[in-house]
Amino acid sequence: MSVTTVVLADDHHLVRHSLRVMLETKPEFRVVGEAEDGLQALELLDRLKPDVIVIDVMMPRLGGLEVARQARKRSPSTRVVVLSMYADEAYVTEALRSGAQAYVLKSASPEEFVTAIKEAAAGHPYLSPPLSELAIRAYISAARASSLETPEPLTPREREVLHLAAQGYTTSQIARMLSISQQTAQTHRRNMMHRLKLHSQTDVVRYAIEKGILKPRG
Repeated sequence: MSVTTVVLADDHHLVRHSLRVMLETKPEFRVVGEAEDGLQALELLDRLKPDVIVIDVMMPRLGGLEVARQARKRSPSTRVVVLSMYADEAYVTEALRSGAQAYVLKSASPEEFVTAIKEAAAGHPYLSPPLSELAIRAYISAARASSLETPEPLTPREREVLHLAAQGYTTSQIARMLSISQQTAQTHRRNMMHRLKLHSQTDVVRYAIEKGILKPRG
């Protein structure tokens, strides 16, 4: 029997522990790593090349959708399963456009979560109910059309800087987190703001909230 290797990425330890326990009851899965933020997830992706990576939409330092985008280039054979509390069409479409193979709601049953990983590992798209098979086709069609019509304005590094800047990290902190010089970090930050036509930190935060990168403060 073939074994599917899995990396779990979620900033809540209890969630990761529950998912690990759930998967370890199945002999066909092996959890090979855990990450508590997006940058750690990319490090594990580079090092372990898992069959499947499960990522939360909202994670510190780097969001799940950005991890999904970079996973396509860093480890093309790895399937991405997005775990989210959001059932909004915008989130689902953006997840598929970012390269996710499956989108699972956190309200899903254990059986559904396992099914999603199996389907993703086999290369099949999967969306949690109440998202139907018809919705899958509609979302994929919309995602593809959006991908063709809208060129990506930022480089992967600039998107990383955007995520960190939106969370309030300074340029020197961003440089340390990304292992780059402060001057390089400043250049990426300046280029990112120029490309997106943002003029202040408030603009950066507003943009991040609109794009689902940052949770609005309630």
